[in-house]
Amino acid sequence: MNRAYIALTIVIVAALILSAGSLILYQLSINDFNIKLLQLSEKIDDLRSRLSNYEYRLTDIEENLSILRSNISSTAVLTLAQHNLTAPEMVYEKVKDSIVLIKSRIVVETIFGKTYASSEGSGFVYSPDGYIITNYHVVENAESVQVFFPDRSVYVAKIIGVDPYADLAVLKIEPGEKTLNPLAFSDSSKLRVGQPVIAIGNPFGLTATLTAGVISQLNRLLESPGGRGIPGVIQFDAAVNPGNSGGPLLDYSGKVVGVTTAIASTTGEFAGIGFAIPSNIVVRVVKSLIEKGNYEHPWMGIGGIDVNMEVAQLMNLEKAYGLLITAVAKDSPAEKAGLRAGSRVITLSDGTRINIGGDVIIGVDGIVVFGLADILSYIEEYKRPGDTITLKILRDNREIDIPLTLGSIS
Repeated sequence: MNRAYIALTIVIVAALILSAGSLILYQLSINDFNIKLLQLSEKIDDLRSRLSNYEYRLTDIEENLSILRSNISSTAVLTLAQHNLTAPEMVYEKVKDSIVLIKSRIVVETIFGKTYASSEGSGFVYSPDGYIITNYHVVENAESVQVFFPDRSVYVAKIIGVDPYADLAVLKIEPGEKTLNPLAFSDSSKLRVGQPVIAIGNPFGLTATLTAGVISQLNRLLESPGGRGIPGVIQFDAAVNPGNSGGPLLDYSGKVVGVTTAIASTTGEFAGIGFAIPSNIVVRVVKSLIEKGNYEHPWMGIGGIDVNMEVAQLMNLEKAYGLLITAVAKDSPAEKAGLRAGSRVITLSDGTRINIGGDVIIGVDGIVVFGLADILSYIEEYKRPGDTITLKILRDNREIDIPLTLGSIS
């Protein structure tokens, strides 16, 4: 009995010792946790202090930048005032020696045989080794070309390459000891309506003429001498006339945003609207013309008309948008893809005769198509010959996706 009591006592004492040990360990853990929590809190406070310091430094930097911008602006204005110069004057002084007059001797075929005519236009220096940019229609069918600089120096030019579909041409002169100053290009995708621009060229043979205005609209579709639409064309209101063709359209930093190519006029003289090929197209085409002598445009092989209310009613379409295919070229990518043109000829209210009943393109690669300009802008900017696009079409009022592999035209 005594032994049992002793054993029980030992068990109870051992249990108490274990419990006490557990409590001690638990208390130690709590203390350790509290210490770590305190350390973490101190680190957080330190980080907050550093962040506050960084915010203060950032505010100080922003204030300094604001002061610097103000000083730069004030200096620029002061410089202009001191020299009595405006922005157009500064641009002109910067680029005037790079603008050229181009005279071409044109071969003209008549019923009486071959004869000759002359053509005048503008151009500008692209590179210091003598490459000159102008319009294709300035040198179209030219037998010989001369380039005249403002200092009255004259050079015989060789036509390196032409692109009738973008209305661009590249000439080459041998400058010898003459120093040429090429113009820089700006990104035409960043242009905005209302932005001031400057056109410099040789209207009516009046050399180095400057006119100023603003961009009045963007993304116009203009028919080229090759009979194909030029997408993304810049519309502006700086006065231009025959002879301005091929000259640069410049922003107020003196960079080329486009190449002047046409005017909208019923008289042949300026009526308030000019057009320029955007610089992003110019850069791509000119690079290819110099390297290969031509530029390959992506090609589908269709003819069409933008769907308006009248066409939509005749086609029983719910909405008036998209491109109605009126013709498909033989052996073209469009024919190989299975696109269909209409076969029923009708006359619209404006007198236009079209084939009706064909496919209507309403999308390309997930982008909504409102008309031909949307398709051309997309494939010219983002696609190359050999790329495959997916067209969404309406056929018998049913939507169908059709893949088409682009061909090329040059």
